[in-house]
Amino acid sequence: MAKKTAILTGDVSSPLLFRHVSPGPGDSTMQFRLIHFWEARKNVKGGPGIFLGIEMLMIDEEGTLAQGFIGQNRRDQYEKELRRGSIYTLTNYYASNSKVMYHVADQRLVICISHASAMSKVDRDIEGILTERFRIHSFSDFEANCDLRGDLHDVVGHLKLVDGQPLHQRPVLCTKDDSTSRRVMDEAAENFRLKFDACAATPTVLLVTTVNPKRLGGKLSLSLMSSSRVFLDEEVDPTKEYLAWLTKNPAATSSVNPVEVVKAETLTISEIAAFIKRQPVQIAYFDCIATIDDVKLGTEWYYIACKDCQTKLDRGPTTLICPRCRNENATAVAKCLSMIMSSSALSSFSEMPGKSSLAEKQQSLHCNSYEVDKWMML
Repeated sequence: MAKKTAILTGDVSSPLLFRHVSPGPGDSTMQFRLIHFWEARKNVKGGPGIFLGIEMLMIDEEGTLAQGFIGQNRRDQYEKELRRGSIYTLTNYYASNSKVMYHVADQRLVICISHASAMSKVDRDIEGILTERFRIHSFSDFEANCDLRGDLHDVVGHLKLVDGQPLHQRPVLCTKDDSTSRRVMDEAAENFRLKFDACAATPTVLLVTTVNPKRLGGKLSLSLMSSSRVFLDEEVDPTKEYLAWLTKNPAATSSVNPVEVVKAETLTISEIAAFIKRQPVQIAYFDCIATIDDVKLGTEWYYIACKDCQTKLDRGPTTLICPRCRNENATAVAKCLSMIMSSSALSSFSEMPGKSSLAEKQQSLHCNSYEVDKWMML
């Protein structure tokens, strides 16, 4: 009789909550908001990595976060339908507990899309399901979980100048309790740069999701992952709250010691050359001490550089523009290229302003070592 009543009235069971999911296959229906999705890749040294599938960050009506996964063989079936912020239903799935590193959600099980799964987008929005939920942790929490490759939590802080460099060149993230260096790599670095450059005014507060705490050179470093997202100033509630706190506590902006967050790394010319050849194209500046074996002169190649930072200038309607200094009326200098032969690699050095040319160095060279400061590989 109870079954007959359910059929007549059209009653349906409530969607399965993430906290009720058990390991193995399930045929219940879930309803969730897709917060974020990204490509999962297996790292390959010197390459872009092997594509494994699409990872998803989902939230249900209780506010519980769960991680989902779409394998590479089902990418074409689902990827075009994925929209951040949209509501989805999922029936038939497989809950796996095989992921042991880099958790980004409360639910330890990963909800995998199987051959029997049916996932569809709900046309209407459901206000009862949160649009965002952050797992913000403190400096002490990141210290305690450093190098464990476990949970990836979120951090919020303010940006600080380092070594007197312009903010858009070398920003460092400072939290209320301490300062850390924030490392951004590959696609995450490019996404951050585009978002930062798109701001009308220089951002003050930064929230970064799913950061990986590491210790580099004795200093805590929070590295962005493929799953990381960046929010600035007034974008979300935590950044608004931090911005209000910072307004009431302006002394916090001077609490960081720049020396502690600048890390020197030793690289060979071959390693630097390999870094530059990686895709997508990246820009990096190095301090280098090199041993010159030979100098090849006579090259006619040159470029027009910014007098202050030696970056190649862009041509504007009436002036030359420096993309690094943001100077729309930059002073130009011609930079000549010289080729330096070392025992390990052939390298290109651009002459620096205020220094004598490499030709003059060769004429007066009485030893086989020469210090080159702040050179740029082109």
